[in-house]
Amino acid sequence: MRTDGILGAGKRDGRRSAINTARNKQKWLSRKEKWLVVLGVVLHAVYMLSIFDIYFKTPIVHGMDPVPPRMSAPAKRLVLLVADGLRADKFYEPDSEGGYRAPFLRNIIRKKGRWGVSHARPPTESRPGHVAIIAGFYEDPSAVTKGWKANPVEFDSVFNQSRHTFSYGSPDIVPIFCGALPHSTWNSYPHEFEDFATDASFLDEWSFDQFQNLLNSSNKDPKLKQLLQQDKLVVFLHLLGCDSNGHAHKPFSSIYLNNVKVVDKIAEKVYNLVQEYFKDNQTAYIFTADHGMSDKGSHGDGHPTNTDTPLVAWGAGVGNPLPISRIDHHENTARFIDDHLHDTETPSEWGLSGMTRLDVNQADIAPLMSTLLGLPCPVNSVGNLPLQYMNLNKAEEVEAVLANTKQILNQFLRKSQLKQSTSLYIKPFKPLASYSSLLREIEQLISLKEYETAMKLSEQLRSLALQGLHYFQTYDWLMLMTVITLGYVGWMIYVILHVLQSYTSLPANIFSKEQVPSPRSTVKIHLLGGLLMGVACTLLLVEKSPPLYHAYVVTTMFLWTQIFSEYHFLKAFCRYLCGRVNDYYLKLIATGVFSVIILELLVKSFTDRKLYTWCFLTTGISVPFYLYRSLPMRSGVPFFVWLACWFLSVFTLMPPQIPENTLLVVAGAAMIITIGIALRYVELHAKDNKYWLSLVAQDSKKLKFPLLFHLQILLVGLASLMVWLSTTHRTEKQELLVLHQLVNWSIAGFSMILPLFSATGLLSRLTSIFLGVAPPFLLLSIGYEAVFYGALSLALIAWILAENAYLHISKFRSSAPVKSMEDDNRCLELSDMRIPLTFMVFFNIAFFGTGNFASIASFEISSVYRFITIFSPFLMAALLIFKLLIPFILVICAFSAITKLVQVPLLGCYFLVILCSDVMTIHFFFLVRNKGSWMEIGNSISHFGIMSAQVVFVLMLFAVTNVFTKDIQVRSAQQFSRKKM
Repeated sequence: MRTDGILGAGKRDGRRSAINTARNKQKWLSRKEKWLVVLGVVLHAVYMLSIFDIYFKTPIVHGMDPVPPRMSAPAKRLVLLVADGLRADKFYEPDSEGGYRAPFLRNIIRKKGRWGVSHARPPTESRPGHVAIIAGFYEDPSAVTKGWKANPVEFDSVFNQSRHTFSYGSPDIVPIFCGALPHSTWNSYPHEFEDFATDASFLDEWSFDQFQNLLNSSNKDPKLKQLLQQDKLVVFLHLLGCDSNGHAHKPFSSIYLNNVKVVDKIAEKVYNLVQEYFKDNQTAYIFTADHGMSDKGSHGDGHPTNTDTPLVAWGAGVGNPLPISRIDHHENTARFIDDHLHDTETPSEWGLSGMTRLDVNQADIAPLMSTLLGLPCPVNSVGNLPLQYMNLNKAEEVEAVLANTKQILNQFLRKSQLKQSTSLYIKPFKPLASYSSLLREIEQLISLKEYETAMKLSEQLRSLALQGLHYFQTYDWLMLMTVITLGYVGWMIYVILHVLQSYTSLPANIFSKEQVPSPRSTVKIHLLGGLLMGVACTLLLVEKSPPLYHAYVVTTMFLWTQIFSEYHFLKAFCRYLCGRVNDYYLKLIATGVFSVIILELLVKSFTDRKLYTWCFLTTGISVPFYLYRSLPMRSGVPFFVWLACWFLSVFTLMPPQIPENTLLVVAGAAMIITIGIALRYVELHAKDNKYWLSLVAQDSKKLKFPLLFHLQILLVGLASLMVWLSTTHRTEKQELLVLHQLVNWSIAGFSMILPLFSATGLLSRLTSIFLGVAPPFLLLSIGYEAVFYGALSLALIAWILAENAYLHISKFRSSAPVKSMEDDNRCLELSDMRIPLTFMVFFNIAFFGTGNFASIASFEISSVYRFITIFSPFLMAALLIFKLLIPFILVICAFSAITKLVQVPLLGCYFLVILCSDVMTIHFFFLVRNKGSWMEIGNSISHFGIMSAQVVFVLMLFAVTNVFTKDIQVRSAQQFSRKKM
């Protein structure tokens, strides 16, 4: 009696009835899989959006009242000088002649003010740095969706709280804070002034000149004169020179280092100008930088050269220099926002070892400026007032810290209030449950003049308030991450159940003596699931949750409803597992563990491409060794597999920035031709060798188009010739002839359709596909990626040969019958998991072999110049994407051919591929970052998005490549009959 491999029904009497039943089952399976694919697409699209509700939700809230300090303002006005891109070490260290680049500010440090290092938090970009300095909070995570130039939300700043702000500098910075501020006077130079080809220090002079002109014009403008004499004024000069010169000339260049001297002279001129104009010694001065500059002339990450910036403060309200002995440098293991330890030892070459260094977090500068002016701290500030910089008595110190504490506490209370207003149940932040009594105690201590105790309690309350802010910022994380994780797990279980039911012999085994359950028996489960979904959505509606919250919960609950509706199968499957021997469990566990290890290594490879080198070096030893010991005949397959794997392992050691090298492209073409001829030789000389019989055409001596192979070889050679001609012509004349473009387009287009007319044998069709997509890839190549194309193809051939060898090994080692399905495919077995895993490795090596979608190399614009030279963004982007897709096409064609060779269902393997992808997707979901440089944040998002999109991306590529692979025929069915196996 033969059992069916899809639904487990017994063999029916009558051939016509059996055929009709098989057709009905096939239609049912087709409809179910279409629905399953649609469900997968919707699910991954919805879950992909979840990271913006979890990781990138703005921390800014509105509705808090400002808290002015209950003390007189130490200063009437404040001058803020920000040297954009100035590194702390280049500012403090001596020059090559032994002198110092900032003599005026060093004199201030020694005689009039206090100094230290301001620690910035990545992303160390201009906008985030200025937001931290002026507004007192670190970059709004939601800004990642808009870059750093746009304001995602409105926020408060020191400028907002001031009576009037005068601001001059870059058009990228000044308008952010003053563009919509009515009580401000500002100006910025045109963008055209930011010319990287010149010395940009003149931009700093421009800002000073604007301020000087303001003071000069006030002598003729009584209203302006009166305004300048008022209190609570802020003067902000943005000095862009160091940043522009650092990018263009690097921070160790003479131009950049000279710009440090220019900045120091401007600080001196501003100080002298202000002192001479106001003559009241009521001005406070802050000199700092928004970020540093790496040795490569870039910034953005968390390297000390980017996060360490100078800070010098002097003037009204600022303390005098402190000798080292005045500060007790006890052991302090606390860290700054950039993960640097407090009490860092000052480098001896700075020449400031005798002066107390007072480091701060960059956001601490905002409350410092506010307190100096007697202003409320910005309402969204999270900075701690650095009292060490101020010259206050004990009572004033406590009042200043208490105002800072109340401002942060107000944010916490506002977030708590907003959460309580929309939540049916809220878990409060217990450490601040009795904040009011703590405030009363502090006030009482102040009235009793017990300032030290009051100070300690105020700082303790401020620390708790900051913790409470983080608590409510991440309040929904546990719920959302649990729902999303359960959704992904549910999807994977549902896919596994579908594969087990539709593509294995399991249903026939577990239901062989039972009646298949009726779909009506699951109605109660669906009704209960629908009821629970309705209740969950009602609760979310009452809590005024965002619409996407409903989508997350409904999608997850729907998936688990579908899983529980299969409880008959699940129960029978559990009974089946309980009756298996220990060896079966060991194989199952070993396969699962091995699969997870491979997938985790693939996750790691997104940040470390060299893992593929080790992967293929190891495979190049282990697989040939296994084949050499197992093949019953002498064969060159083990040697070929070793050579192909080791050759491919070289490319992930190369840098992703591909240098232009026409000779390598021509060499790649020669390699492609050589591979094609070798494959043709194998096909024609296989004769009656049983080992090669399943790979060659049905009758290699009577091919339908005998000249097709020669035409394809000719086109590859012609493409390499056009690469050389086009590049040479463009290099010499800087213009590509229209004739060259027409020839290139013709070669690429014509070669792509030729594989459709090739023989249907596995080796014949794959050779034709390999040669057919080679010309367009060569014409779009600029360097070693042309050689990579040949190396990847060799490795794919090695994969096919290894699978073919495995068939022979299985033939001689196994006598158990292999259960089949209606379409001549056999049922999937546990050992077949190697196929989707190997596919995942090759799919990723195609992605990372010469870079990836986000790399500079992948979008090298010169790679399209052989087709078009006039700027056309859409056409150029289409050509670049097509070039990137060609290696994927090769991998999927090989994958489809292998499924036919080993006679397993292609769609069954596709679902296993999606299963593997989602294991990686869950990992990337937890690796998404909302802190760090824009590159780090963006890469974490793109990695998660890439894996989430594979359910669609892989399916689309399957549909495209199916045009070439659907006609492939193998002789496995004839050679290895099921009876023999």
